[in-house]
Amino acid sequence: RSDRALDRALLLAHRWREGDLVGGLYGLAPGKLFFGESMFARATDASKVCLAALVALLQHREVALIDCQQETPHLASLGARPISRRRFARHLRELIDSNAAPAGWTAAQVSEFR
Repeated sequence: RSDRALDRALLLAHRWREGDLVGGLYGLAPGKLFFGESMFARATDASKVCLAALVALLQHREVALIDCQQETPHLASLGARPISRRRFARHLRELIDSNAAPAGWTAAQVSEFR
């Protein structure tokens, strides 16, 4: 993949309050998958707000799977659930090489879901 394609696949979501960065997350979205890499919060529920906005956007773009990479009580409280390795592998085969464009987006598009 070219650097341009990778740039389109990188997703960032962040939350600001009174000029301070209070939460965010990032990951990659090739094809119709999102691979979460990291999330943080410096204020209560800031990462939840970012994740909720991202989920809404990914649903709008018909992204079928969010790989959280970890099974945590925090993610479970937001609706994440584990799937079998076999099912995950099937999703990879079906979705990562789809002909669909990466689910890239801009900050302006995210504001539609706040």
